[in-house]
Amino acid sequence: MHLDFGLKLETTQKLVMTPQLRQAITILQLSSQDLSTMVEQAILENPMLEVDSRTPAEHEIDSAYEQAEKTADNDATLSEYFDWAEFFNDGTDPGYNSPAAKEKPSLEFYVANTVSLQEHLELQLQLSLRRPELLEVGKYLIGCIDGNGYLTATIQETSEAFRLSPEIVEQVLALIQSFDPPGIGARDLRECLIIQLEQRTINNSFQNIANGIDNQIVRVIIEEYLDAVAAGKFKLIAEKLNCSVQQIQQAVDLIRTFDPKPGRAFGGSQPTYIVPDLSVEKVNGEYVILIHDDIPHLTISPYYRRAVRDADDSTKKFVENRVNAAVWLIKSIEQRRNTLISVMQAIVHFQKEFFEEGPHLLKTLTMKKVADQIGVHESTVSRATANKYVDTPFGVFSLRSFFTAGVQSSDGEDVASANVKREMKELINKEDATRPLSDQALADILKEKGIAVSRRTVAKYREEMGIAASGKRKRY
Repeated sequence: MHLDFGLKLETTQKLVMTPQLRQAITILQLSSQDLSTMVEQAILENPMLEVDSRTPAEHEIDSAYEQAEKTADNDATLSEYFDWAEFFNDGTDPGYNSPAAKEKPSLEFYVANTVSLQEHLELQLQLSLRRPELLEVGKYLIGCIDGNGYLTATIQETSEAFRLSPEIVEQVLALIQSFDPPGIGARDLRECLIIQLEQRTINNSFQNIANGIDNQIVRVIIEEYLDAVAAGKFKLIAEKLNCSVQQIQQAVDLIRTFDPKPGRAFGGSQPTYIVPDLSVEKVNGEYVILIHDDIPHLTISPYYRRAVRDADDSTKKFVENRVNAAVWLIKSIEQRRNTLISVMQAIVHFQKEFFEEGPHLLKTLTMKKVADQIGVHESTVSRATANKYVDTPFGVFSLRSFFTAGVQSSDGEDVASANVKREMKELINKEDATRPLSDQALADILKEKGIAVSRRTVAKYREEMGIAASGKRKRY
């Protein structure tokens, strides 16, 4: 066998992940709010970018002036870049919000001032205590209560910090535990439920007796049998406490009305908003897609075109790079808009019944199917639908919610998993509580309705909906 070395030239094509391509991919998957923040930052960093707030008449005057300057400009390299600048300065809005458009009020305008948990508790403390040293202890304990309403400090630590006896600290803590919301300041779940039971007993003692609920049984269940309650072992608890299963179930029903995290009603984090990126409206029998963003009309600054004529080569190169970056940003934003509209048009095409009748007619749909429809890669559809929401006649939905797996019906049509879950939930809501439907029974009923689904799939969907198994749903 003859072996030798040689050189040869070969032409190949491959995709190179350039910085511009990375930027375009990043912009595509950003939500409208994140994109607005990115554009604001780009305007600060790139002097070639500016927001165009000129009127159409001003556009005509500036365009004529820039055309005269371009005729006198003999720099071919820069004129190639500034052709883009003239395109973006010609007064044509490539789809961004018009300067004359009505400004929408900020969502922060609608946010109500909320009182924090600590402020709510300290107000009650000020009305309950007068002694300054005890007031300081109470403020310290309130400051050690976390967002769920539980005390994170110990009695011993607090007594040592203020040089007071543990008994006095316990008294201050007991006072805080009597505040609203019920269960606040507890050190664990059991104490939280016991506090709520005691307050409920004081307020509704006659009601509990009328309903046949023994508060002592409720207390014992909380103190000793919470794990058994979670496992649904009501018969075992009834045998241990020497009472009927019905009494145990009534006691558990009362316990489930308690709040295991009493502090979460106040929160503490900043309010979050869901701002639709698109909206779908029906106009004259046709669905119209509108894109919503607060991106201003970006243009290339004409000042640098005039200032660079007499500059040196290094300055010209810097301007060229900055103009190139600005042009690519504007093109990427416009490409994002076109991709979003194309994806939404495909979704409306495949999910037309959803927009006509409602969510119960949602069909199975994959991203590959949409990608083939609009002629892009599946990953492009995935990025375009990330962190995006659409306002429909039936509410605001995530774009990802239109892509759902499903099962096949008896007539060969695909049924979305969301519709299967809806059918299951309706069956469970209508079931006899004393004889709840098992997963196999649900599978058989769905099969009779033309939805072929296995028992394991029913169990999976039931767990995703947070519905307990038939044994834990049973009423005695």
